Amino acid sequence: MKKYNYLYNHRFIGSFLVLSFLHSFLVSFNTHAQTTDPDLNGMRAIGTPANPKVPWTWNYYMDFAGYTKLAQELSKKHPDLVKVQSMGKSAQGREMWVITVSDFKTGNPDRKPAFWIDGNIHANELQGTQFAMYTAWYLAENFGKVEFLTQLLKDKTFYIVPSLNPDSHENFIYKSNTTSSSRSGMIALDDDGDGSTDEDGYDDLDNDGNIVMMRRKSITGRWKIDCDNPQRMIPAKADEQGEYEMLGSEGFDNDGDGLVNEDLPGTYDPNRDWGWNWQPDYIQRGAFYYPGTLPETQNAKKFIYAHPNIAGAQSYHNFGGMFLRPPGAEEDQSYVPPSDIAVYDLIGKTGEKMIPGYKYYILWKDLYTVYGGEIDFIGLNRGIFIFSNEINTSYRLFNKSSTEGRFTNSEFEEFDKYLLMGDAYVQWKPVKHPQYGDIEIGGPKRNYIRNTPGFMLEEEGHRNMAFTMLHAYHMPKLDVVEVKKRDLAGGLTEVTATIVNQRAIPTHSAHDLKFKIERPDYISLKNAQVLAGMVVENHDLGITREQKNNPATIEVANIAGTVSGGGGGGFGGFGGGGNAVKVRWIVKGKATDTYTIEIDSRKGGVVSKTL
Repeated sequence: MKKYNYLYNHRFIGSFLVLSFLHSFLVSFNTHAQTTDPDLNGMRAIGTPANPKVPWTWNYYMDFAGYTKLAQELSKKHPDLVKVQSMGKSAQGREMWVITVSDFKTGNPDRKPAFWIDGNIHANELQGTQFAMYTAWYLAENFGKVEFLTQLLKDKTFYIVPSLNPDSHENFIYKSNTTSSSRSGMIALDDDGDGSTDEDGYDDLDNDGNIVMMRRKSITGRWKIDCDNPQRMIPAKADEQGEYEMLGSEGFDNDGDGLVNEDLPGTYDPNRDWGWNWQPDYIQRGAFYYPGTLPETQNAKKFIYAHPNIAGAQSYHNFGGMFLRPPGAEEDQSYVPPSDIAVYDLIGKTGEKMIPGYKYYILWKDLYTVYGGEIDFIGLNRGIFIFSNEINTSYRLFNKSSTEGRFTNSEFEEFDKYLLMGDAYVQWKPVKHPQYGDIEIGGPKRNYIRNTPGFMLEEEGHRNMAFTMLHAYHMPKLDVVEVKKRDLAGGLTEVTATIVNQRAIPTHSAHDLKFKIERPDYISLKNAQVLAGMVVENHDLGITREQKNNPATIEVANIAGTVSGGGGGGFGGFGGGGNAVKVRWIVKGKATDTYTIEIDSRKGGVVSKTL
């Protein structure tokens, strides 16, 4: 018995010591975990900021007050990274916020290469606002944690506009609308010419906030209920009897003119109000009186003109899963020359890998013709590389593309049935209509079809944000990679500098170069008595081109990017790479003297190196 007591006691003591050690270890581990991630009880998921200074959720759509609050909170919590300013007021007096995100400690953000992001020019396309704000939040919260983003903010600036149409954005969220209304702004117009404005808009028959479809049983109707998906109406076949007639979207004949919903708010298209190749309404539906009529357009254009450092741009739209590049019209193809297409191809084709189901397209060729659109104003008026992303695609419902047409497939209804549990549709129900009598109303809610469901929203936002980071990364990054000094006779020194652009986008697009949209790049030698300055056109053969006026600051038309032919610059292999330029000065002084070389490029930023 003593033997067993001895073993028991020793086992008990041993177990106690092991448990004590484990307890100490776990306490130490938890203390360490709490030191680094005090708000986490588990493990941070890769790609998501841990313990953000501004906690936020991304599975819903923000109103004006919401994105204003988030912008202001980011500015308050990250004062060295985020600044919020208004670029003007909308037609109804709302501020049009611009969120500037950059590392302010590493230089003036307005002198760094900058990337413009906007969303929601069409108010029902809510993802644009959401993804713009996600980008601002993600950049600020990851600075100092993710090296790629940290360096990007040291080198670049982001100008982020959450909504180019804040009035209609509020209307879509708080008023009754269809899935496709309103693309317009909110300026009141007399659409039907009866002397009144906006007097015959939608009427929400059941006051649920959704404008859905009206149907009525009819012996002459040519529509029937899909027996496999009772929520869906499909055309009757040629040899079938129809059951219903479709009466359009919910509404009355409010003004007694025999028409329903014919005088809606707005009804112009803010994305047909820009300067390039503008056409009047009888050619381009949705155009207003003249280009730049709208205050929202004027505000954006003034900001873009005032910031020539913008070298890349992204405009968010929906629907269709597309990366669209200019031009908007077939007759403008020549304004996007091959060297610029090479840059677009690099980014667009990579984007297809980044967002499954999205396709890289040309706007006019693969979608439709757009006259007076923002994409051409930024891309062709300003010579900036821009994509317009059409967010969301039916591919993402079941990760496959349907080969059937809209009236023969049931993807959205099945997705609602299996993954949304019936939340996406207003079920058909009877109502009394003052003109049509006994009818039924039903159909997709206004925030379905075009707008991404909540549980998928953050993923799609992240993928689109990452695409813009790829684009922004390829904006010019200039460096003085080599400087050679050589003593000459008579107390003179020859200084030769090689300047390289390490990214794909040139300091001037080929379109920019052709039409001289932006001034040349300046390469200056400071702290020196410069007697002559020249561009070295062929180092090996000793061919130079002297600049006789102001030789200390040499004007270079372009510093090409790393994509072959990008921007139409470079030396074609003679004495340097296509993405490099060589400049030379003759100065009075010795090779041991100290000089500073400064590059001042509107789209390439300001870089200096002291020798």
